[in-house]
Amino acid sequence: MVQVIHCGAIIDGTGADPIRNATIVIDGELITAVDPTGAIPAGADVIDASGLTVMPGMIDCHVHILSKPKAIQERLMTPPSLAVAEGLTNARLTLDHGFTSVRDAGGTPRGLKMAIERGLYPGPRMRIAVSAIGQTGGHGDSTQPSGVNLRVPDVERPASLVNGADDARRVTREILRAGADQIKVMTSGGVLSPNDEPGATGLTPDEIAAIVYEAHAAGKTVMSHAQATQGIKNAVYGGIESIEHGIYLDEQVVAEMKRRGTFLVATLVAPIWVLRRAEADPGAVPDYAVRKSKEVIDAHQASFRYAAEQGVRIAMGTDMGVGPHGPNAEELELMVNNGLTPMQAIVATTSVAAECARIDKITGSIVAGKRADILAVEGDPLDDIRVLQNADCIKLIMQDGRRYKDTVTG
Repeated sequence: MVQVIHCGAIIDGTGADPIRNATIVIDGELITAVDPTGAIPAGADVIDASGLTVMPGMIDCHVHILSKPKAIQERLMTPPSLAVAEGLTNARLTLDHGFTSVRDAGGTPRGLKMAIERGLYPGPRMRIAVSAIGQTGGHGDSTQPSGVNLRVPDVERPASLVNGADDARRVTREILRAGADQIKVMTSGGVLSPNDEPGATGLTPDEIAAIVYEAHAAGKTVMSHAQATQGIKNAVYGGIESIEHGIYLDEQVVAEMKRRGTFLVATLVAPIWVLRRAEADPGAVPDYAVRKSKEVIDAHQASFRYAAEQGVRIAMGTDMGVGPHGPNAEELELMVNNGLTPMQAIVATTSVAAECARIDKITGSIVAGKRADILAVEGDPLDDIRVLQNADCIKLIMQDGRRYKDTVTG
């Protein structure tokens, strides 16, 4: 049956001004028309959202669905099969909060994605990186000072530490074989890793070149955990499509990102969640991670503001898994507090995020021919972006034309 949403206002995800009192016509999983006259086809199943703001489903370009905040001891006591069950719960929580698609930045196996695709469990549409490629002793090396390694590779998530271009090429091919939709690399140190600093460079240009070649040969993109200035530059000049975190940007690399169209996925909320966890549960977060989080927050936000001012393409991402899954939309508030307008933040979370995740041909905006991934929200996010953080304000969640949540029609 054809469905029609009668909308109070439509924010279509393209950055265009809202359309008032229009209708969205949906046939099966596809949007077939957006009618500004508000006409309703005869016999259609009508959803009366005339008092609500209708917008595309949100997209988070940097999550770790299989992860959730855990102390090291708890991680050691979690069997892999339990982690998958927790991941499915995380996926449901993400969808509950209006995120109909995500790009997973490492750790999630193909089987979890398939379970959601087959309708066995609710969750967002997923693009997965499977395993993140890093160097020995760099970010992504989970070997602790004691020699214990918290990461146990398995057939679905290949070991991903590399040393040299040939090794990088082999590992990239193994990750692609395991079902990666994009390749994730670590071109700098990080906050949560025990053996490096955010200002440290990771992977050599030759290693990056081998990885990028193999990914592009397979028709895939590459995303880079890149916090250090030189690590960001190596990634951008090496042809990597998105910079994750981007804590220590400089004028040169920002200009190059703008020229190339490189995406910035800033994850401003990630270090904030590290500090929240440490405050709520002292001892749950290593002292080194607390120190590094405090050290990077100001530079992180300053880099984001500069990139936004210069017109770098910004796609929304949170790094959830560092924080709890569900309240991902706090990132929009942080983006607005650091230079974006509410409309720009919504575009970064819809159409631009879809481009970054390479799903823009099917979702990310409310236009004819796209999948019907649609939210109806009580309140106006252009007036107060924080309404998107309240799951109770999201009255309708539609994914591929199916009503996952509907408190509009009951």
